[in-house]
Amino acid sequence: MRNHEKKEAIEISSSSKKKKASNQSVLLCCKIFFFESRSRAPLNAIERAVRLDPETMIVNKFEDRAYNRTRFTLVSYVIHDNTGSAIYSPLQQTVLAMVEAAYGTINLEQHSGTHPRLGVVDDIILHPLARVSLDEAAWLAKAVATDIGNRFQVPLFLYGAAHLTGKALHSIRRELGYYRPNFMGNQWAGWTMPEILAIKPDEGPTRISRARGITMIGARPWVGLYNIACMLLEPNRVGRDRVQSQVGMLAAQEGLDVETGYFTNSSPEMILDKYLNLISANRAE
Repeated sequence: MRNHEKKEAIEISSSSKKKKASNQSVLLCCKIFFFESRSRAPLNAIERAVRLDPETMIVNKFEDRAYNRTRFTLVSYVIHDNTGSAIYSPLQQTVLAMVEAAYGTINLEQHSGTHPRLGVVDDIILHPLARVSLDEAAWLAKAVATDIGNRFQVPLFLYGAAHLTGKALHSIRRELGYYRPNFMGNQWAGWTMPEILAIKPDEGPTRISRARGITMIGARPWVGLYNIACMLLEPNRVGRDRVQSQVGMLAAQEGLDVETGYFTNSSPEMILDKYLNLISANRAE
């Protein structure tokens, strides 16, 4: 790093410390999916990585043992320069620390579960939460993708607002064979894909580490996660009742029953309230 770059980084870091209190309403949310839920040691290591920054909070954690997957939902602030451009968020370094902890403790070749997956760190999603634009969420997604690709030599694919053409996550996954089980029954186990990708990733190498796999990272408006394996892309327009009814109708045509689904994440309003309460409690200690 050149001297002027070091100076700029120091100034941003110093500025961030001074502005923390005034920027708690300028917030980004990040959801990260790790393929591990059955072993405590990796999850504990990942959580410890979050605690390195007191202004980044875990506001939700959802563990699914059948999927062998855990989702962490994080929130932290964004700092802008004098022109209004986003220049810093603690989420960038926090996510990198979590990814490093995951790669150090989880091996995809030893993983099995009932949910499709392509990597130890399977998906990272950035959402605007408060007074932050989708473009700013995309800025951070692209910055994190570059960092992970360069530092850990993992192929990364961008989607949503982080992708030049807004490519959808499911389109990339289909191209990579995400939805095809590779083990007996409806199971995904180990790694059976070619070690050289036929599709060029947006960041990182085309050669895949069998232990780490591939990562998706994107930015999009808020998504409701409803556990009939469903993402509600516009939860205020298409709610869970409509989804439950449609799935029930399709299942009935096949002679199947469907249990009532449930949300695995909170609303943006609830997440914002929880973050502010956690920050207040943290500062009071």
